[in-house]
Amino acid sequence: MGVLSALRHTGGLWFGWSGELAEVPPAEPRIFRTGRITYALTDLTRGEFEAFYGGFANRVLWPLFHYRIDLATYEHEWFRVYLEVNHRLATQLRPLLDDDDVVWVHDYHLIPFAAELRRLGVRARMGFFLHIPFPASEVYVTMPWHRQLAAALCEYDVVGFQTDADLRQFTDYVIHELGGQVGPDGRVRACGREFLALSDPIGIEVDDVRAMAVSGEAMRYAHRVATTLTGRHLVLGVDRLDYTKGIPERLRAFELLLREYPDHRRRVTFMQISAPSRETVPEYVELRREVELLSGHINGVYGEADWVPLRHINRAYSRRALMGFCRLARCALVTPLRDGMNLVALEYVAAQDPEDPGVLVLSRFAGCARYMRGILQVNPYDVRQVAEALHRALTLNLAERRRMWEQAMETVQHYDIHRWRRTFLEALAGSALGGDG
Repeated sequence: MGVLSALRHTGGLWFGWSGELAEVPPAEPRIFRTGRITYALTDLTRGEFEAFYGGFANRVLWPLFHYRIDLATYEHEWFRVYLEVNHRLATQLRPLLDDDDVVWVHDYHLIPFAAELRRLGVRARMGFFLHIPFPASEVYVTMPWHRQLAAALCEYDVVGFQTDADLRQFTDYVIHELGGQVGPDGRVRACGREFLALSDPIGIEVDDVRAMAVSGEAMRYAHRVATTLTGRHLVLGVDRLDYTKGIPERLRAFELLLREYPDHRRRVTFMQISAPSRETVPEYVELRREVELLSGHINGVYGEADWVPLRHINRAYSRRALMGFCRLARCALVTPLRDGMNLVALEYVAAQDPEDPGVLVLSRFAGCARYMRGILQVNPYDVRQVAEALHRALTLNLAERRRMWEQAMETVQHYDIHRWRRTFLEALAGSALGGDG
């Protein structure tokens, strides 16, 4: 949503996968226009989808960049198809580009994209933004193709990361593994190229989120839930069902809260919304089974005839409905084990009622925790610490909650989507033309 929001502001061409599968690779993308945006969309074949997307992107880069080496599968065939798909996509975009265009590439699926465009003679300015974490060198080098992908990143004119920590880990790799140099201004020299590396945390459309939170749809969903709470506080978790989100650890923390702080029994309801994700990947199938078993255990041990402590919902809701839930919730548990930024945390803050705001309990490993104020920061691996933070969030008085929310809202408004877009594109506009290095 952040990328689309930025493009709606500037206008331009959106190029990428259509979300559809084809029997044979299409010769050219389908092109259509909506408002100020022209869309050029292409299909993947079943084999490409399984190796490029389901394989290399989601079973190599995703777990590796989230520090889950134990879940990474280093299949050489997947890497070959990953490069082939990037090459095919580049050949389809090439006829649509002029040398004075600006190309902004997003996320780990397309790391080699600039290198492929350069081979085709594209001299436009090109930037890359990584929406997920960049791992420490000792983690990153476990991937057999770490040098090839790092060299591909050097083909961009600007490489952006969510946090200073991600930027530091990238430049550490460049210095110690590529033998490159990093200047005090962020200019990097490596692999025969000079480019700018920067940290530029993405944000949200604050006014849009605030409007959604009081929309008719949001209020209807919030009212439906509120009538079932019968005066109890709502604790909310909203995530994709993904092993990086710390959902099992979060459920164990809620169970510990009920065990160690029995006054909360019958006074609080935890609603965990886990939208299905990558349902054919074995690790995700196992995660769903674990979450369902934990949910059943908690409700079986602590539930009463007229009170179900935990509502686990394995389906997706519209953004307006989710913002309604956020506005209703006294506390949000946003406790990923590792996350690039986590926009849910920012949206929760923006959706609050200023007169009666809730409290955000946030993992220190979410990218936004690096600059957020007015929140309760926790180590998601420390179940007891999360339970104690949740207890505190539920017992803060109104004045304390207002003070914390004002601090949190100030940072959310400062680091909004417009600042992110403006910072990156200004850096890219000031870079040397792509072919000149």
